[in-house]
Amino acid sequence: MVWGLSLHAFTVLHAVIALIGIATGLVVLFGMIANKSLNALHGVFLTATVLTSVTAFGFRFHGFNPPINLAIISLVVLAIALYARYGRHLAGAWRRTYVVTALIALYFNCFALVVMFFERVPALRALAPTQKEPPFAIAQVVVLVLFIVAIIVAAKKFRSEAVVAAAR
Repeated sequence: MVWGLSLHAFTVLHAVIALIGIATGLVVLFGMIANKSLNALHGVFLTATVLTSVTAFGFRFHGFNPPINLAIISLVVLAIALYARYGRHLAGAWRRTYVVTALIALYFNCFALVVMFFERVPALRALAPTQKEPPFAIAQVVVLVLFIVAIIVAAKKFRSEAVVAAAR
């Protein structure tokens, strides 16, 4: 039992929340690039992403391990993103801070999704059974490069005063 749920139910709940965070995060990312506010979706994305990191602590804790470390770092990044968006209302440099931190949090979830794919999809597991093989590294580098480019583009494009005003 984890937080009142069977381990299977908790795992499914965690996965569904993570997928909601990733799906809404990708829409938010493309909205940023298109300079659209999508305010309600930002809230759903941030909430789901925070919940994804928090629920990661519900799994067996045997000291600090990569998933727990990622959850901790993600929560720190999300705290900055939440402060930039809701505490500072995207004013001045806080707009760019929000874009960067929110999309780093999205990247962390996508990083974890790639890990899950390589653990759970038989064809990918055969290519990289220990996740130390080149196919796994290549997949993660591709995701990282795509996010670096997306963050740079979004930080440049998401700047309209209407977007800033809508965040207030």
